[in-house]
Amino acid sequence: MKAFIAVTVSLIGTVGILTAQVDPGVRGGASGAGGPLSLLTAGEADFFKTYATPRFAEVEEVADGLGPRFNLDSCGGCHAYPALGGSSPAINPQVAHVQAMAPGNTVPGFLSLDGPVRVVRFVKNADGTPDGGVHNIFTIAGRSDKPAGCSIAQPDFSDAANIIFRIPTPTFGAGLIEAITDRTIKQNLASDPRGQKALFGITGHVNTNGNDGTVTRFGWKAQNKSLLIFAGEAYNVEMGVTNYAFPNEREEDPNCSGAAMPESQPSFNVGSVDPDDILSFMGFMRFMDQPKPACTGPACSGSVQNGHSLFVEIGCAACHTETLMTGVSSSAALDHKAANLFSDLAVHHMGTGLADGITQGSAGPDEFRTAPLWGVGQRLYFLHDGRTSDLHQAILAHDSTGSEASLVIKLYRVLSTLQKQDILNFLRSL
Repeated sequence: MKAFIAVTVSLIGTVGILTAQVDPGVRGGASGAGGPLSLLTAGEADFFKTYATPRFAEVEEVADGLGPRFNLDSCGGCHAYPALGGSSPAINPQVAHVQAMAPGNTVPGFLSLDGPVRVVRFVKNADGTPDGGVHNIFTIAGRSDKPAGCSIAQPDFSDAANIIFRIPTPTFGAGLIEAITDRTIKQNLASDPRGQKALFGITGHVNTNGNDGTVTRFGWKAQNKSLLIFAGEAYNVEMGVTNYAFPNEREEDPNCSGAAMPESQPSFNVGSVDPDDILSFMGFMRFMDQPKPACTGPACSGSVQNGHSLFVEIGCAACHTETLMTGVSSSAALDHKAANLFSDLAVHHMGTGLADGITQGSAGPDEFRTAPLWGVGQRLYFLHDGRTSDLHQAILAHDSTGSEASLVIKLYRVLSTLQKQDILNFLRSL
């Protein structure tokens, strides 16, 4: 487990005074995440347990459709911490499992055993036109179960200026996010009850589907609309497995991709249907509960309660909306429920310091979805590229030229050390 810095205390007389605010690190105790929603029907609960969870954790082989190019061989390998469905674990499986998963492949320098799982996107094509797509790190060329004659090479990652990274987003409570109506998201974005958005220049906008105009909400740039599309795209892009949502191979070398497509599909039997993998992945994300905080309200320490108040007062909550209500749902477990996600699900300008140069939908080169903060108390890596494990540094990174959060972070900077510590303690309680 990654070591985290303990809180430094300087004793003056009999009074303990913090000399500097410190991220208290991942809180101990139960994860409070990864379990099913309450109020699931017997059928929904059985699907979550029997099909969805095992398939999300399953390691794929070439016979299952893995490759020819891929980033990892399991959904659960990337989405692992603090429970299945989360984000990067402390030990990076892209490094730890490379010999079994991708023998003969080289581990690029931007991956480390104690660093986050990373996906690579190229900013531009060789001719200078915009790229933005995922370029898989590994190939099946060295595996014993590869097709005969498959010898494709790994991409060239030497142009560091042209590559950006993304880390896995946690999938906890994703069904609740999907069930929030477009109207609710838009009305919340337009509201400004404390006047902070107008005062601080916080605007933001929703990302939308290009065909029907509905609000997209999944992914670092809120680029995906539904969990089924999100699952199908990830299965194809991250593991190379073709499916009904994404039925075409991304690598068309005939020596490496000769399987019938889609590779993942349901089994149609007389009297029953065995669901395909992306339906199972969707069910896993849809029926998984939101993370539970360590405490709420008066049950929290004075520091956590004060941190919550300060979080609101200095403007963090202008984007990180604490609660959005779901709308009508066919599932009672998702129908008119409170999603305590701490996000407005909109995209905002985050400035030059966080810009990745990638445009997805209407989310531009420096725009990102407001990251949901539920479960952040047990997260190891922060920001879209996992550049830090220090929550304090992640907060400071929100302040750069062009960032809508800059004035909020300037207020954070001028808080006392104890006040900043209270905010950090509050966030680590989520």
